[in-house]
Amino acid sequence: MRIQNKVCVITGGSSGIGEASARLFAKEGAKIAIVDVDSVNGERLVGELKADRSDAIFVEADVSDEEAAERALTDIVKHFGTLDVVLNNAGVSAVGDVVDCAVEDWDRVMRVNVRGIYLISHYAVPIMRRQGYGTIINMSSTIAVIGLQSRAVYAASKGAVLALTRAMAADHSHENIRVCALLPGTVYTPFVEGYLQKNYADNVEQAVENLKNRQLNNELMTAEDVAFAALYLASDEARFALGTALIIDGGVSAAKVF
Repeated sequence: MRIQNKVCVITGGSSGIGEASARLFAKEGAKIAIVDVDSVNGERLVGELKADRSDAIFVEADVSDEEAAERALTDIVKHFGTLDVVLNNAGVSAVGDVVDCAVEDWDRVMRVNVRGIYLISHYAVPIMRRQGYGTIINMSSTIAVIGLQSRAVYAASKGAVLALTRAMAADHSHENIRVCALLPGTVYTPFVEGYLQKNYADNVEQAVENLKNRQLNNELMTAEDVAFAALYLASDEARFALGTALIIDGGVSAAKVF
């Protein structure tokens, strides 16, 4: 029970990495607050967590909306009385280089991936400051430190998240607020599966194999693999993780395999 009784907020927690993290955190004794725009899956997940005797709530909110972000954290603290861990996981993506990427797609990705983390942190830090402690984990990506074709806006957003994380750590570590970033590589989530089905419908299996070949271990990560890394950062075992950028990518950023 590595995070026993810690109140953990997980944005984008209704599916993928967020859902896997919520399930793992609950097993490790945490009280879970799922924040997401997907109320159907959010309520389903909370119902399943409660059935397993975990303390969990769902708050429907768009993290990129200031009023919604503030309300979500207010409601969570009102319910649980405190706020120990925030996993800023909500995110979206778009495909294309700077020419192909439409302006509206650029704005949407930056709004959710960067503004969303800013807003949740903007309202979480004062709560943690008042109680004298807290942990914030920002979901960046390996793409923040390596290049990848046709991912211009996603790379820009995740690079901004990494830079923001380091700035937040410098600003708030003296207040006993740990801020770190998690940088996963390609994770086989419903989002990635949908992308492959849409763009490689004629040969999805080969597309999956191509993704595997980028990994040093020739495997694709699962959401659960990332959740275990998030659990470490959320736990007191990571007390020296200040401004840390934890890369978990199957070796993609360590070496290029030919």
